[in-house]
Amino acid sequence: MTQIDFYILPDTTLEARLEFACRLAETIHAKGFRLHVHVEDEAMARQFDEHLWQFRPESFVPHALDIDLDLAAREAEHADDVPRPPVTIGWQDAPAPGIEALLNLHPEIPEWFSRFERVAEIINQHQDVLVTKRECWRTYKSRGYAVRSHQLKGVS
Repeated sequence: MTQIDFYILPDTTLEARLEFACRLAETIHAKGFRLHVHVEDEAMARQFDEHLWQFRPESFVPHALDIDLDLAAREAEHADDVPRPPVTIGWQDAPAPGIEALLNLHPEIPEWFSRFERVAEIINQHQDVLVTKRECWRTYKSRGYAVRSHQLKGVS
């Protein structure tokens, strides 16, 4: 069964949430897992992409937007010729098979979440995020998933 983890930040800003998401993506990648980051829309995908590029000068998390990979696959003679990085970012359909972890930055749970071994949700103290992620917590619990929370203090 999919393992669900909620990371609860003391901060209120989107910036803090994205910064922690970068740290989490780096950790998941360093452990050798493939990761898909699910976001709300193209603007947020591009914002997170930019955060990963600027996140830490001494770090590199190989990643790409799903939309860019799809375009490259359409332009390639064979779609299988397009290498897939270990971290993908998307907002539309389910990602390609073979990805073990999902970082859900979208307000809602994607229908296809249970295909992953692990799902991470990040909560900060912004009212909109608190409301939507409480609902996600209830949904996971009502479906019988064990949900773990990690209260983070002084994250930077």
